[in-house]
Amino acid sequence: MRKWWPLAAVCAGTFMLLVDVTIVNVALPDMARELHTTFGDLQWVIDLYALVLGAVVLTVGSIADRVGRRRVYLLGLVVFAASSLTCGLARNVGVLIAARGVQGLGAAAMFATTIALISSSYSGRDRGVAFGAWGAVNGAAAAAGPIIGGLLTAHFGWRWIFLVNLPVSVVAIALTLLVVQESRDPRSHGVDLPGMASFTVAATALTYALIRGSWASGETIALLAVAAGALVVFILVERGRQHPMLDLSLLRNHSFTALLIAGALLSAAAWAPMTYLSLWLQSVLGLSPIQAGLVVLPCSVAAFATSAAIGRVLYRASPHLLIGTGLLVIAAGAFAQAVIGTESGWIVVVPGLVLVGTGAGLAMAPLSATAMAAVPGSRAGMAGGAISSFRQLGYAFGIAVLGDVFRGGVQHSVSPDLASALSGGQAGAVVAHSPGLAPLVHQAFANGLDLTFLVAGGIGVVAGVLVFALVRPRPAEAMTPHGQESVTAIAAAGPRRPR
Repeated sequence: MRKWWPLAAVCAGTFMLLVDVTIVNVALPDMARELHTTFGDLQWVIDLYALVLGAVVLTVGSIADRVGRRRVYLLGLVVFAASSLTCGLARNVGVLIAARGVQGLGAAAMFATTIALISSSYSGRDRGVAFGAWGAVNGAAAAAGPIIGGLLTAHFGWRWIFLVNLPVSVVAIALTLLVVQESRDPRSHGVDLPGMASFTVAATALTYALIRGSWASGETIALLAVAAGALVVFILVERGRQHPMLDLSLLRNHSFTALLIAGALLSAAAWAPMTYLSLWLQSVLGLSPIQAGLVVLPCSVAAFATSAAIGRVLYRASPHLLIGTGLLVIAAGAFAQAVIGTESGWIVVVPGLVLVGTGAGLAMAPLSATAMAAVPGSRAGMAGGAISSFRQLGYAFGIAVLGDVFRGGVQHSVSPDLASALSGGQAGAVVAHSPGLAPLVHQAFANGLDLTFLVAGGIGVVAGVLVFALVRPRPAEAMTPHGQESVTAIAAAGPRRPR
């Protein structure tokens, strides 16, 4: 069991940072009452964490290649723990929002290095098992946030959704110091400041625009323009540098590029729709936060069980088949949830949630493992940061796009003003004030959710087709004791140039 302690250290941090993406949702009402603030202000408690995490993760991954991935991971754990303590002790909304931004920075340092640390700690069959376990933790964390948040808020108060991170962080720091070996790029050439600055501006503007939505507004259009301009600058800067933050030649590998896009679309198709599903469960069906979390528990269980099972065969399986099939199963799960009607209860979405969890379990671990195998070991932090950045941007993209789809579906049944109130979680208040509107509210939500799940299913299909079309397998070769390449590395590497 000793060899699995590095995996435990990495998975502890991964679980914390992913749970904290969604754990806050169910505690917003209690926060608003105690801090005497509005839901609009508290949205930044959620959004700023996602904004910082998505914007700087690639930059941090590049730094980690140079200064040491273990060192950056440890720094991320310390920053995450300190900011979690500040969140838990915050006496006003300004301090809470600022601390969440710092918490996102710590999460980015962890998220950018976890994949690289696993890749450097294990090889052959052990690497497949490790990525399977890591994928299982990813799947469990994505669906467990609302459950954990509901339990802690109901029994201990909202502050404990942050304070619970402290003991986990202490354990993760101790394990990392004791059992995780340092790894870095041996050809370190300093920090690419122009590349980091331009990419951070581009990612920040894009993530903020996605979170903000309102595509026709001048502010959103300006943000998208800033993101596009900064991205152009980033490409020009990286092409002209001898030692860039992101080696653009990696994108010439069709497999690696397709896997980056597939990771983004996976987050959009699998996890983003749960935001609007939770809204239906709580504001229309009247479930408590804990009950709503338990409804999505089958998704978490399915993802965990499937990822754990996949890890045992990952080192010898064909990665593109696992990833492509998993994405199509996610699509099938989204389509299976597009059956909500006026009289529907929560049970109708459970089969689809199980399929989504199963598909995510099939795809997540091999997707990360295959993408890492497609790049040289010295670029592991760079590649890990790119994968993590695309996943976070994909989630923000899914929330924004599916949010507009959901509101559009709701407006098919009700007026724009009422649709805005329903989309903002006010369905219970609307029905309490006008009981006669209850059937109309149920119908509006059914229309909005069905359309949302159909679009999410379409995103999953596009991702699956992309993987089958561009991630080309090569003949299987198992890892030997002498260090030959694994089938995962061979499948991901793409065509080799003749000498």
